[in-house]
Amino acid sequence: MKLQTQINIPEQEPKIGYDAKLVLLGSCFSENIGEKLSYYKFQQLQNPFGILFHPFAIENLIEKSVHQYVYTEEDLVFHNEQWHCLDAHSRLSSSDKNQLLQQLNDALRRTLEALKEASHVVFTYGTSWVYQHKSTGKYVANCHKIPQSEFDKKLIPAEQIQGSIQNTVQLLQQINPSLRGIFTISPVRHIKDGFIENQQSKAALITAVHQIISSVKQCTYFPSYELMMDELRDYRFYERDMLHPNALAIDYIWQNFLDTWVDSAALPVMKKVESLQKNMEHKAFHPQSEAHQKFLAKLEQQKTELRIQYAHIQFP
Repeated sequence: MKLQTQINIPEQEPKIGYDAKLVLLGSCFSENIGEKLSYYKFQQLQNPFGILFHPFAIENLIEKSVHQYVYTEEDLVFHNEQWHCLDAHSRLSSSDKNQLLQQLNDALRRTLEALKEASHVVFTYGTSWVYQHKSTGKYVANCHKIPQSEFDKKLIPAEQIQGSIQNTVQLLQQINPSLRGIFTISPVRHIKDGFIENQQSKAALITAVHQIISSVKQCTYFPSYELMMDELRDYRFYERDMLHPNALAIDYIWQNFLDTWVDSAALPVMKKVESLQKNMEHKAFHPQSEAHQKFLAKLEQQKTELRIQYAHIQFP
């Protein structure tokens, strides 16, 4: 007796191995997958502007990177004793405007460099709801707790979202024609918008993404949203807020991503990395003992062996 319907996810090419270079952009779920890739020491750049929830914020980051835009003080706002950029997440905000400008422009340079060399870009879209800044008419990435009266909240239709994604893809093809785009919809529910409104939002994203992947050979879809909504349809797979996938759900979706995209040749290396990571967390009862010193020496030898094989793999 089968007590669960399962999604058939075909294996994809080109596979992700330790020679692959990834860029991950989007909602907080992209950070969940990014943390897994980081833990296993894959080469990746993750959300240089911080978490970006909607397609227009991601398009803006890529467009400014490709066109080598330079941020100036005119692009910043000052609120609650902090300088902010409406294109980026609050984690980049600073009390020093020059520091913020340096962070923004460094992020643009790193993004362009990473996109030029990337083998795969993973886009995780979270919502179709956007906040439009009244004075500039721009869709902002983050409101930074600026009064709501300065923004209009809008639900963007699938057709307009499709146009944004199409522009994103075209920009990437200009600088890296062989790049593989992996699109996914965040399983995080944006209930603050309303239950029905959240479903409308996800539906518009799914519709727009599938219009793109049906017409662009280099783009494909990974069903993280569908895995959460169908295979894991139970509140025991959510955090206490009942909105975000918990660690077990993230592990489950990660395993599906691994089975779909990761090269089988990378699995033995992943096991070595995982073993090292766990051993590095070991707390010795007798740090100066001969046994512990031998343990540390063995760890260093294993680190060196991995560095010789893959120069980018670094451990503290």
